[in-house]
Amino acid sequence: MSNSKMESAIAQIINPKLVELGIELVDIKYTREGGYWFLRVFIDKPSGIGLEDCQLVSEIIDPLLDEHDPIPHTYTLEVSSPGLDRPLKKTADFVKFTGENVKLTTYIPVEGKRKFKGKIIAAENHSVILDVDGASIVLPLEQIALARLMPDY
Repeated sequence: MSNSKMESAIAQIINPKLVELGIELVDIKYTREGGYWFLRVFIDKPSGIGLEDCQLVSEIIDPLLDEHDPIPHTYTLEVSSPGLDRPLKKTADFVKFTGENVKLTTYIPVEGKRKFKGKIIAAENHSVILDVDGASIVLPLEQIALARLMPDY
C-alpha cells in the first residue's frame, strides 16, 4: 500500500473520534527516517493545541490504530499541532485562512510560474484566488502540490 493510501486509511479510522472531540485532523504523514517508521498526526482546534491535547489524542487513537492495524510493521506515533506555517490542503483550509499570506507550489506552471507567494483573496469553484503583488492569480486546487501559511514573525 502506498503512503498516501495508508494515510487516507488512517484518516478514516481516526477522524470520527477527533470530530467527537472537536479537533480537526490537519494532516497525516507516514514516513521512514533513519530506518524507522513514523506516523505523524497533525491536529488543530479553534483555541489552539496544547501538549495536553496531543497527549489525549495520542491515548485515544493509539488503541484505534492497534485495533484496525492499518500499518503492517512497528512505527512511532507522534501527535502535534501543525505549527504557524501549517499546510493548507482542502478548500475549507483556504476559506478559513482567507486574507492570510501563503506560499504554494503547483504541479504545472500557471502563467509561467510554479511557485507563488501571496494573500488568499478567496477559495471558490475548486480554485484559490491569490493576490500576488497586486495581481489576482486563479489557481485550480487540483494543481496545488503544496501550500503553507506564511506567518508574520
